Amino acid sequence: MASGCSLVWIGALLLGLGASPARAFQFQHHGYEEMVRALFAVQSQCSYVTRLYSIGRSVEGRHLYVLEFSDNPGIHEPLEPEFKYVGNMHGNEVLGRELLIFLSQFLCEEYRAGNQRVTALIHNTRIHILPSMNPDGYEVAARQGPELNGYLVGRGNSRDVDLNRNFPDLNGLMYYYEKSNGKNHHLPLPDNWEVQVEPETLAVIKWMQNYNFVLSANLHGGAVVANYPFDKSREARVRVSFIHIYWNKLFLCFNCGDYFEEGITNGASWYSLTKGMQDFNYLYTNCFEITLELSCDKFPPASVLPREWLANREALVSYMEQVHHGIKGMVYDDNNNPIGNAAISVASISHDITSGVDGDYFRLLLPGTYTVTTSAPGYQPSTRTVTVGPAEATQLHFYLKTEPKGTNLNVKVPQGKKSPSPPAKGPPANLGPR
Repeated sequence: MASGCSLVWIGALLLGLGASPARAFQFQHHGYEEMVRALFAVQSQCSYVTRLYSIGRSVEGRHLYVLEFSDNPGIHEPLEPEFKYVGNMHGNEVLGRELLIFLSQFLCEEYRAGNQRVTALIHNTRIHILPSMNPDGYEVAARQGPELNGYLVGRGNSRDVDLNRNFPDLNGLMYYYEKSNGKNHHLPLPDNWEVQVEPETLAVIKWMQNYNFVLSANLHGGAVVANYPFDKSREARVRVSFIHIYWNKLFLCFNCGDYFEEGITNGASWYSLTKGMQDFNYLYTNCFEITLELSCDKFPPASVLPREWLANREALVSYMEQVHHGIKGMVYDDNNNPIGNAAISVASISHDITSGVDGDYFRLLLPGTYTVTTSAPGYQPSTRTVTVGPAEATQLHFYLKTEPKGTNLNVKVPQGKKSPSPPAKGPPANLGPR
């Protein structure tokens, strides 16, 4: 990394692998065709635990390929959480793209070698890896090369649109609902949103709609910091408890001209941006996403890729494992039928999540004791107290009784599909790293 202080997370020491950490890897920059070949090679070598699929195409027609790892590829198993990594959203921020290609190769190789930690992760998690959300922008940046790459060349897609300023703005709607103690999750999309976003953004939103993601990270470059929601706010909102569950290996650090205490920052306290992807994840889906700035150098030379891989490998694996913390369970009716779209509320936390179509839910929580309420239209709410430990997620199932006819006991009232008022306009787009 270009900075004197970097996120060198204990990577080479904790996985305890006997083989060389660089075995069979080609530490090079992968153009689109080379990336596709690398992903297909992994799928071929580990066909029994992988699936390669496309979520759509870029403006110039390049596939947005996702590599899935699971013991049952292509199938959601109840109580098995869905996780995703997204790289190369800004086409000229390339380290995340390469790390996700290396991670895919690493997971395959270690699974074949019988590594118990990797095997347990793949058997108990459905992992989705999108190495490049912006393959068109990458090709523009790659033509400049690492030596001549500018701060903005290739950042946007082929229409020069910044994809991290291209999602529907739900923050303004959140502030609207806050005034009336309204809905705090799964906020409705504005009218005609599909024609207002780029093809790459549309593909990712449809992807989010099709999978009940629980945890995610979006890999960027240009700084060295872990950034958590909200990116846009009336004022800086410091929600440190969100980040400590994931990034406890960070430390006080000056880097890239910025200072971040413990190597983390709230997005809005760094600088405010509107229509970003991580806030959209949090306000529209069950997924909690953070943005990881991995290097001061947006397009580092290939010679430093082995070092960057070793510096980040443990963190990439460890972060995936965090999807198994908190509570999880099933929501059933009194006939043991699963209930989808039930709201799970945690006292003192003003953000609910919902059960998936199979009735399973996943709620990330720090260790502690919580009061949890589950509600669904047509059923009486159920409240339980649960203690969460530091290890695997505590299972907590709910059985909802049918609401008596002529009554309305549910606390949560579903909101309409459309926004009651247009979201507030945000400040001018800031072209910082994220």
